[in-house]
Amino acid sequence: MKKLVIRADDIGYSEAVNYGIMKSVKDGLVRSAGVMPNMPYAEHGIRLLEGEDVCLGQHTNVCLGRPCADPALIPSLLQANGEFRSSRDYRQAFSAGEEFVKTEEAVIEIEAQYQRFKELTGKEPGYFEAHAVISRNLSEALEIVAEKYGLPYQPARFDGKPTTFNGKPVLILPMGSVLPDYDAYECLKEGILNHAREDMPNVAVFHPGYLDDYLLNHSSLTVNRTKEVVMLCDPAMKEWLEANDVELVTYDDIR
Repeated sequence: MKKLVIRADDIGYSEAVNYGIMKSVKDGLVRSAGVMPNMPYAEHGIRLLEGEDVCLGQHTNVCLGRPCADPALIPSLLQANGEFRSSRDYRQAFSAGEEFVKTEEAVIEIEAQYQRFKELTGKEPGYFEAHAVISRNLSEALEIVAEKYGLPYQPARFDGKPTTFNGKPVLILPMGSVLPDYDAYECLKEGILNHAREDMPNVAVFHPGYLDDYLLNHSSLTVNRTKEVVMLCDPAMKEWLEANDVELVTYDDIR
């Protein structure tokens, strides 16, 4: 039997994304979902999920929108307009072997997002990780905040090797959502059949959502979000998982 967490990222990205996540929780397979605490539509997304059996996590976001912390305290993270530096900036810096994030500033923003998460949800995050960027100093800051507050941290890792969740080994399955010919069904099936392990929990990360103007102007991941909503809400997918001895769990179950 393989244990599988099906996770939806990006609560708060936009209204349309929130509605797609809501659909994937209420009518689908998602039982763990990540909140972007700094985003204006985070509260809207959380309200849509009120009363649902879903584990909410902190999907720490430092590459979209405005910060939760005082901008004057975190200049290395921000553009001149006061918004976060983009994920493209992080990718370019990583490719060049450069690091613009100051660890102490990242700690300030991550803590502010943690406090905002608690304000929005009224509880501690069921899991704790970060959105869409690679930065050594950001990872260090996440570890500092997780240790300070005893948060169940999952470092990102997508090289096929296990990472950890709350200090225990887990495996993040491959994601194919950035590919133009993406087939959400085949991606999940291939991950289960060829990568998932029985000796540790597995995590499948999705970004279900619908499309609106904000998303179309701020994200490269668009139509493929809608494909994931369809797949995650298809009863045939649930039947396939059951037939292949996959047990659906949440982050709460594997802590």
